[in-house]
Amino acid sequence: MAISEPRILVAGCGALGSRIAINLASDAVVFGLKRHTETLTRDILPVKADLQDPATLRGQLPPELDAVVYCLTPNSYDDAGYEAAFVLGLQNLIEALKADGQSLNRLLFVSSSGVYHQNDDSWVDETSPTEPERFNGRRVLEGERMALDAPWPATVIRYSGIYGPTRQRFLQSVLTGRLNPTSPGPYTNRIHEEDASAAAAHLIRRSLAGDTLENCYLGTDSEPVRIDEIADWIRTQAKCPAPEGETQESRRGGSKRLSNRRLRDSGFTFRYPDYKAGYGEMIRPS
Repeated sequence: MAISEPRILVAGCGALGSRIAINLASDAVVFGLKRHTETLTRDILPVKADLQDPATLRGQLPPELDAVVYCLTPNSYDDAGYEAAFVLGLQNLIEALKADGQSLNRLLFVSSSGVYHQNDDSWVDETSPTEPERFNGRRVLEGERMALDAPWPATVIRYSGIYGPTRQRFLQSVLTGRLNPTSPGPYTNRIHEEDASAAAAHLIRRSLAGDTLENCYLGTDSEPVRIDEIADWIRTQAKCPAPEGETQESRRGGSKRLSNRRLRDSGFTFRYPDYKAGYGEMIRPS
């Protein structure tokens, strides 16, 4: 390994974290922190620890880290689960990094567009108000603030709905006739899992190269679209049984249009800039 290779810790190597780690490993020394490290690929160096147990972090973090990516998924989808993943785990990691005297170039906190409350079809960007009504959005926002208050340069990336070959629930619901949203449905925002991991890696590489980063980016593709329009388009691309009646898709995520201009202005290029590119490949694999 070249001495000049940056040293990066990905804390939380689930589905998305593992993809980010693999992407970064092409030109960096990457460590993956998780409770069960046997699932890590060979190019990710294991750090066996539990972010909910500070004792397991002491003496376990790699020295001389250049960057940390914090990417946790709740173990339970209630308030306690979100607090543990987005607040307490981050607090424990920050304290462990401080105790080790780590001097990071960048802390990247993986967040969610669930911090937004807008439900009026309006355009939303990184400067829009965040007043989440549900506990999950509030806990994620609490984690964002903690990351940005940490003693190192920090950036938050707020992902919209991630989909792809390993996240096919929506696609399969349409293909099997189990989903038939009313029209007009709410606006939804999506990002392919490959672009999601590439965007995080892009921001880390930019920071390590000495470029200036904003403190927040929206990770979403270039075409917000009404949910019924996606379902109708999928049905034109594949043979689907007749939908089982009319169903109302939940508006839990509100109805808003997210702008990715800031991410694109940073130099990031999407492989899947819209739902047709992403779902089209999934329906008709090459």
